[in-house]
Amino acid sequence: MTKVATKLAEQDTISHRIGYFTVRNLVTGFCLLWCRMKVDGRENVPADGIFILAPTHRSIIDTPIASGVTRRRMRFMGADKWWSNKWFGRLLSLLGGFPVTRGSADREALKRCISLLEGGEPLVLFPEGERKSGPIVQPLFEGAAYIAMKTGAPIVPVGIGGSERVMPKGAKFIYPRKLHVVVGAPIRVPVAETPKLQRDATRQVTVQLHDELQRLFDVAQARVGK
Repeated sequence: MTKVATKLAEQDTISHRIGYFTVRNLVTGFCLLWCRMKVDGRENVPADGIFILAPTHRSIIDTPIASGVTRRRMRFMGADKWWSNKWFGRLLSLLGGFPVTRGSADREALKRCISLLEGGEPLVLFPEGERKSGPIVQPLFEGAAYIAMKTGAPIVPVGIGGSERVMPKGAKFIYPRKLHVVVGAPIRVPVAETPKLQRDATRQVTVQLHDELQRLFDVAQARVGK
């Protein structure tokens, strides 16, 4: 077992799993009641096997929203600054999060994601990177396509409508506004036999993912009235 896999395995205790499902259910229930959240396309989330859930990203609450589209336990990466607060860091870990250092640890982050998927755990990965603003899906990082190609995991695109109005960047309060989540069909990543073919396929899949995310985001935004 690699050092990365060992660190991740240490987080995967029974208490973490119980904590995850407890907190996830509370947060999902809150979104359903407070924000009248609706989810379309749950059937597109694989019932077994690995996959990468790739949502649009407009709010800090997108992570718990994304975890609510399936009953399965999801894992996600987060900037290590969120773990600087001991208690908040524990909460994030209970929710399946693991810290990465922005800028200097891109390779380490990729290794952690690949290790999780190889261990059989599905992953939430925001292909836009940091939170964005507005109705246009920004250029995507190629990490999701690269990891999918390395592991064979399909990419499940998700459009989250309304989260920027529910809790915009800098807000300290969750507003009682509508949320609508639309889950798209899984994108299967082709196997590439050479590094050049792999790079070409990664770019093509990223373009395909971007187009599908924009379509899903437009539908989700329309269903919340904006």
